[in-house]
Amino acid sequence: MPERCGQWTRAELAVLDRLTDPARIEAFLDRLSYSADPIYRCPRSVLRDRKAHCFDGALFAAAALRRLGHPPLLVDMRAVRDDDHVIAIFRRGGHIGAVAQSNYVGLRYRDPVFRTLRELVLSYFEDFYNVNREKTLRACSRPLVLSRFDALSWETSDEGLGVIASRLDTVRHFPLLGRRQVASLSKVDERSYKAGTLGISRAGLYKPKR
Repeated sequence: MPERCGQWTRAELAVLDRLTDPARIEAFLDRLSYSADPIYRCPRSVLRDRKAHCFDGALFAAAALRRLGHPPLLVDMRAVRDDDHVIAIFRRGGHIGAVAQSNYVGLRYRDPVFRTLRELVLSYFEDFYNVNREKTLRACSRPLVLSRFDALSWETSDEGLGVIASRLDTVRHFPLLGRRQVASLSKVDERSYKAGTLGISRAGLYKPKR
């Protein structure tokens, strides 16, 4: 039986204790395999399986950030003809940064240099595209405070994660672009597309309907 310390085992804490700043949390996520599994993994399951998609990765990042004194906050970035993307956000010195897992190179970490949530989210815009090279980001949610779901034991149990995912989908989202802006968007160029999909898991790609 693994020795436990609170809700975490000592072996789990040994890993978490090495994640002493947001950049180290991101480095841990970057070493994981990208998950194409149609399930949600809590942070404990991510540690066990060493794989995660963006929702799992954001949950893990929020739990790790919480241990550093940050509130556990998720933001959903809504897309068209593409998967949404979920990030964990944090503040430092009055500015906002993000930790994230993604199948795409450019949809991961952001240093805390952004003054507003909108500014942070728009930094993902050029890197947020589908296999048809369409730029797909359209809206973002207000931050979801995960501490409100502590009764679900979301850090160590998979059972209640569907509730969190559903709430993140229904929380208020704010549009980022107007109709004229959407109509005038360019396609992603070949060089940027290749760079952004370096090492991508094909199994985890969203396939837009033609």
